[in-house]
Amino acid sequence: MKTIRSISFLVFFSYIQCQTLQRSLLDAALQHINSQNYLEENLRHITSIMVAQFLQKSTYEEVQTVVKELVGLAEKCKVLKSHESLSECSHQLMTVFLEHVCNNQGMADKHLFSECCNINNTARLKCFLLNKKDDAGYNDIFQIPNPEQICEMDKENQVSMKERNIYETSRKHPFLYGPTILTMSACYETAIQSCCQEENKSECFQIKLEPIRTYIREISLRHHHLCEIGIKFSHNVAKAVVLVLLTKKQPKASFSEIAKLAVDVKNLHQTCCEGNTAACVLGRSQLMNYTCSNQSILSSKIAPCCVLTEPFRGECIINSENDDKPDLSCLPISRFTEDQFVCQQFTDKQDDFLHEFLYEYSRRHPELAVPVILRVDTVYRNLLGKCCKLENPLECYGHGKEMLQRVVRESREHVKNHCDLREELGESDFHDRLVVLYTKKAPQLSTQELVMFTKNLAAASTKCCPLSDEQQFVCMEDSAKLILGALCRRHEAEPINAAVGHCCDNSYAFRKPCFDDLTVDGTYVSPHSSCDQVIDFKEELCKAQEEEFQTEKRKLLSNLVKQVPLATEMQLQSVTEDFAHLVRKCCQAETRGPCFREEGFKLMAKCQALLEG
Repeated sequence: MKTIRSISFLVFFSYIQCQTLQRSLLDAALQHINSQNYLEENLRHITSIMVAQFLQKSTYEEVQTVVKELVGLAEKCKVLKSHESLSECSHQLMTVFLEHVCNNQGMADKHLFSECCNINNTARLKCFLLNKKDDAGYNDIFQIPNPEQICEMDKENQVSMKERNIYETSRKHPFLYGPTILTMSACYETAIQSCCQEENKSECFQIKLEPIRTYIREISLRHHHLCEIGIKFSHNVAKAVVLVLLTKKQPKASFSEIAKLAVDVKNLHQTCCEGNTAACVLGRSQLMNYTCSNQSILSSKIAPCCVLTEPFRGECIINSENDDKPDLSCLPISRFTEDQFVCQQFTDKQDDFLHEFLYEYSRRHPELAVPVILRVDTVYRNLLGKCCKLENPLECYGHGKEMLQRVVRESREHVKNHCDLREELGESDFHDRLVVLYTKKAPQLSTQELVMFTKNLAAASTKCCPLSDEQQFVCMEDSAKLILGALCRRHEAEPINAAVGHCCDNSYAFRKPCFDDLTVDGTYVSPHSSCDQVIDFKEELCKAQEEEFQTEKRKLLSNLVKQVPLATEMQLQSVTEDFAHLVRKCCQAETRGPCFREEGFKLMAKCQALLEG
């Protein structure tokens, strides 16, 4: 068995984590080397994933009861030989499952599916999907309170341990694709078996399970983000995202090959996003078979992955590094802005022509994040839409090259300014600044939501800003699309304001620049609050860890901004600094109560002056 040398896991992994997860995949793959038909052998697990991702409030035992009732149909799928029959059977399994839920009134009520059950099958599935809830807190799936007990349980019943892991992962990450859950559960199983032979089991669990946990948390965000694109935006946007991802990974493949793959991958994403785990596993297996059979024309980086069995092969290929950039000097991109026949091609076959431009631009710029490339594509599309109506279109679109360069330059400059500000202010004050900015943009959010949202933005800056300029740019853009995607899902569930809605819905490519340009929401009228409602003096703060204290301080800051959105930075900082000084001083005082009352009175006076000013 070859080692998996070419895996290049996503940018959020540290080198150590990459190496550990890499070994986890290889170890697990070695133990499953004899697998002949992964789909057939794992239909029970596949059915468990589907059920747990929809019935998130159900206990493990309740999920297994439903699985047992569905497994008869799943077993019938095993004996089918053609892929067409298997695909049909997997879709039938989903239909039967939805009927099963709707025929059980108690189950439908418990999971808030009663309204969904009153509509037809197509709309019913969409309704079920809208009820899925991501575990926003990302509670640890792999908490090991008693390693000895876990190892004893694993020795007695390995199947149950694996099934419980699949259940926990599935219900906490309802948009995580089934093949990934199967892969990570196999890695989990292998790690448990390995660590149970070690003397220091706790340390081993921590080392081997932490990269798995991190990968699940991050890839789940990405899967949910891809699902959101498919639901919220047009077919063309979803296909464009996939086309860019494929081209960046396989820049030597021909346009016709990439275009064909893009359709297949987009359809596969849709199947996985619809929660049809059996069809998702089958579809990815077929896609990876095709990819490995055509390595010579697709990528030189996936050979080590293709010798692995499912499900490890698929996860390995998806996370393999981009193929080497080809020599494209004989095919200048300028033909899209200088050729006199551009408008004829644009008019005759608009989608094909624009997809070819997207392909050619992406293979020349693997260093750019997907949203940036889509911004370039949008500007080019709009340019031709305007120019090709004119008498002399070439004179109009002949300036296209400079326009496209400006799109990238402006996006890059904004990231650089963002990171320069972080460097100037320092990590803590930079987070405070983000709280102020986004409270003005979205004051309808609770202070807790605003603090947590800006915490994610600040964490992304901490991760990305120390990198080289090129890596910094792609890292920030990539992180922002996920963080803003989560904010837009919050808006979808409970509308925030019209400006946020516009940024979320208008253009996927320009979502980040749209949010960057938002200022104060002039439509917001803050409920009147007195300072004793804004500032909470409690002695419990003396027991708080530094992070908890900073959270309370930022909630105060956010509340002040809501009340006085035009307050100066100096005015806001004066109150929050006094609050921090008060807490630290009074927590060290011999008698805390009198100190909080005396110092608190002074702070209240300053706060009231701000609110009334």
